Amino acid sequence: MSKAVSRDVAAFLASYTPAVRALALGACALARAAAPGTTEQVDVGGKLISYGVAKTYKGTVCVVMPLKAGVNFGFPRGVELADPKRLLTGTGKKARHVRLSATADLKEPALRSLVEQSLALAIAATSSG
Repeated sequence: MSKAVSRDVAAFLASYTPAVRALALGACALARAAAPGTTEQVDVGGKLISYGVAKTYKGTVCVVMPLKAGVNFGFPRGVELADPKRLLTGTGKKARHVRLSATADLKEPALRSLVEQSLALAIAATSSG
């Protein structure tokens, strides 16, 4: 994890257990690595950390949502992503997420692919107006 954790992220994650904090920080590091140049935003009310090519929902690549016993790694255009490993779950019209319960889950190459695909979709969505 090459980039230092921002003060906002550290403060946001402070109330979570060490295991959930470690998992969330790992997911954040994956998001930054697979979608370089994205903007990190902490949404305290929404209980998530988002990564995007623009500070809009349309520009969102992925979100990290810490829970009591894990982390949901969310994708706003999840239904559009190729997911041969069937990692994505959820029932929303567009959004899907991957439930992370151990740091080993972050090593799944298909997870990085989902972030990279979502980055391409976010870039396309924001450049088309």
